[in-house]
Amino acid sequence: MKKVYIARAVDSEAVDLLREHFEVTVNPNDRELTREELLELVPHYHGFLSMLSNRIDEEVLERAKMVEIFANYAVGYNNFDVAAAKKRGILMSNTPGVLTDATADMAFALLLGAARRLTESDRYVARGLFKEWHPKLLLGRELKGQTLGIIGFGEIGQAVAARARGFGMRIVYHNRSQKKEAAMALGAQYLEMDTLLQTADFISVHTPLSEATHHLIDQRAIDLMKDEVVFVNTSRGPVVDEKALISALERGKFFGVGLDVYEEEPRVPQALIDCERVINVPHIGSATVTARRAMAMMAAKNIIAALSGKEPPNKID
Repeated sequence: MKKVYIARAVDSEAVDLLREHFEVTVNPNDRELTREELLELVPHYHGFLSMLSNRIDEEVLERAKMVEIFANYAVGYNNFDVAAAKKRGILMSNTPGVLTDATADMAFALLLGAARRLTESDRYVARGLFKEWHPKLLLGRELKGQTLGIIGFGEIGQAVAARARGFGMRIVYHNRSQKKEAAMALGAQYLEMDTLLQTADFISVHTPLSEATHHLIDQRAIDLMKDEVVFVNTSRGPVVDEKALISALERGKFFGVGLDVYEEEPRVPQALIDCERVINVPHIGSATVTARRAMAMMAAKNIIAALSGKEPPNKID
């Protein structure tokens, strides 16, 4: 019987499905695998259900003598060296689509939370400072009539646009290629990147991480943004130059910032934690029961297909 390793405990329905076909081992520790553990484990399994935090590179692939598939428990796969895997005939897969609504909900929650200063208000009450109501107490921003700039207009970006329509926002977007049909359906206008940065009152980032998008939001991009802009990132941490972001926060550039991802996760700079106008959440964009179950089932089905000699439904090319 072929063997499958699951790098972190996932939904039990997916584990049970895999156990119908294979000998399955689940990481017994409630933490991510260390690099040393990963390198020690891979030679002994045919299928590996990996987390985004597991870097599957040349060193790992060299030891993965029996592995037929690495199935990522994520839509992103910047942790995979796809070219190196192809050379060795090792399949790789991801979980596209299933976390679209969950992540879009989180992005919009951060937009609303930053606009209405929810974290700051919660801290205000918790510190015992709420002694009386007054007309200028913690004034926030309304969304209706404001311009939302969406950077990256894939499925998640489009889902955020759909939510923004319900709040009466004007929607502009930038993408590597124009999405004319989706934009027309959502009432969104395409803008060049610099124009979007200069135009938007709210900005939400939804690009994948690649060489082209690393530090896409750098000092120059931030300087182009309006003063008092609300900025949210639920894509990947390194898309944003964190040092430039912190510097701009210290200058009072932003009205509010919402972050679900960070450059060196799980490390969150103290300057971001201390800033009253920043909402920090621990990479929970896809953290709904529905999304996480669907991710686990998709990864399991990819493994079953690959180890049965079939092409995984979500093979990464």
